[in-house]
Amino acid sequence: MDIRRRPPKPSLRPQVLPPPPPPPSSVSSPKASDALPLPLYLTNGVFFTLFFSVAYFLLHRWRDKIRNSVPLHVLTLSELAAIITLISSFIYLLGFFGIDFVQSFISKSESDDDSHQQFIIEEDRNIHCSMPTPAISKPIPMDLPEDDEELVNRVVSGEIPSYSLESKLGDCFKAAKIRREAVQRQTGRSVEGLPLEGFDYDSILGQCCEMPVGYVQIPVGIAGPLLLNGCEYSVPMATTEGCLVASTNRGCKAIYASGGATCVILRDGMTRAPVVRFSSAKRASELKFFLEDRLNFDTLSVVFNKSSRFARLQGIQCAIAGKNLYVRFSCSTGDAMGMNMVSKGVQNVLDFLQSDFPDMDVIGISGNFCSDKKPSAVNWIEGRGKSVVCEAIITGEIVTKVLKTTVTALVELNMLKNLTGSAIAGALGGFNAHAANIVSAVFIATGQDPAQNIESSHCITMMEAVNNGKDLHVSVTMPSIEVGTVGGGTQLASQSACLNLLGVKGASKESPGSNSQLLATVVAGSVLAGELSLMSAIAAGQLVKSHMKYNRSSRDITKICS
Repeated sequence: MDIRRRPPKPSLRPQVLPPPPPPPSSVSSPKASDALPLPLYLTNGVFFTLFFSVAYFLLHRWRDKIRNSVPLHVLTLSELAAIITLISSFIYLLGFFGIDFVQSFISKSESDDDSHQQFIIEEDRNIHCSMPTPAISKPIPMDLPEDDEELVNRVVSGEIPSYSLESKLGDCFKAAKIRREAVQRQTGRSVEGLPLEGFDYDSILGQCCEMPVGYVQIPVGIAGPLLLNGCEYSVPMATTEGCLVASTNRGCKAIYASGGATCVILRDGMTRAPVVRFSSAKRASELKFFLEDRLNFDTLSVVFNKSSRFARLQGIQCAIAGKNLYVRFSCSTGDAMGMNMVSKGVQNVLDFLQSDFPDMDVIGISGNFCSDKKPSAVNWIEGRGKSVVCEAIITGEIVTKVLKTTVTALVELNMLKNLTGSAIAGALGGFNAHAANIVSAVFIATGQDPAQNIESSHCITMMEAVNNGKDLHVSVTMPSIEVGTVGGGTQLASQSACLNLLGVKGASKESPGSNSQLLATVVAGSVLAGELSLMSAIAAGQLVKSHMKYNRSSRDITKICS
């Protein structure tokens, strides 16, 4: 019988290589004692004896001189020899033991570095042997026609700039497809979950997004009906936060059952504030007085209003910092949000002022006194865009049955949370529970600029017991809601559909600006509903429970995706 030994199975455990043997020290480190002609113990003994004996001799001599009033600097030959001997022995002892002491530390440091380096090498070897390589989703090569394959290769090599594909091909969808494949090959990562088809890429060319490779899907929910100024609105909200639409919907239900809410536009004007510089503060002050003089306003208005048939200059506010002048122009912009419109009008005025103020140096068309996409006191106080106040009276019965709390609890919570708590936090325009949640969701659904959620979410929520404490008066005051129903993302198909749902799609031909104002009131009314519902959930102690119900999924998402 032929019995053969089976070859051993390869071990699945990572093999750790043994550390390399330390290199032999062929040359020992030099020591301070190697330079001595005598043995170390004899040399040390001689110099120790000399040092202490000479020191003792000199101390006695100096004591005698002091007793006999002899100057200390008068030295005999023996005293001079003793001083030289003392200095020599001191130098030897200091040099010998100092060098030996420092050398011991240097040797210790080098040995520590060697051992640390060896430890790092061993640890690095162990890590590389035992750590598994992370799984990376690699792109699946697309079956492209020969011409498209050549285009992808030219984009990857840099021969064709990615941003120029639309102009070269004349086909926005094909440009996005080529760019998408080039990005996957350049990065080695897959974007399989990012949809490409089913989107009109021609609609975003030159105005919404550059170099697209796909689009992101955000679910849209409907809250309502919201009864506002006697009309009902179904509010579209694009969000990925569970419980947000449900909570806002409950607030709409409470408002509807109590007779609805009332909303008023207090002011409507977009702002832009350039910064200009002069050679002196006196000269900057002269321009400030010129701009604020009501006699010059009509002339400036004519110059400003030439930029658009909808732009109408409303006012000019100046602030000075040394020889720098900040000029805040405010104007109506029709149904557009109006940033481009007001910027063109400001440029017209600056060009006009150059004739009377040739020494004016325009530093920037925007000097942050506007103030756009940043929290600022000037927007909180003066307003920007649409300034809106919205109110409702919620009956005590509805507070109990729908909101599951009491009027007293809501009033107390609002005072301690939205007012006092925000003041302690040093909030700027943030005297509310979660206005930004609703503003962002409505903005994304209706094609607004999401970054302007910052100032648009400035809001103060007030709650007060009325009718002898039986009912609740609730209001939100929002001084800077920046919205439009034309331009930007409002023309995209999905966002346009949401605007159409609210009845504010496009520009109003009968009353320019009324559609954007109505959208601002819907935003404020939705915020009112969201504030009312969230505050009630907190007062009733239901916040965590509701989020566990609506904001946590029990489904295994990994299995669904696979």
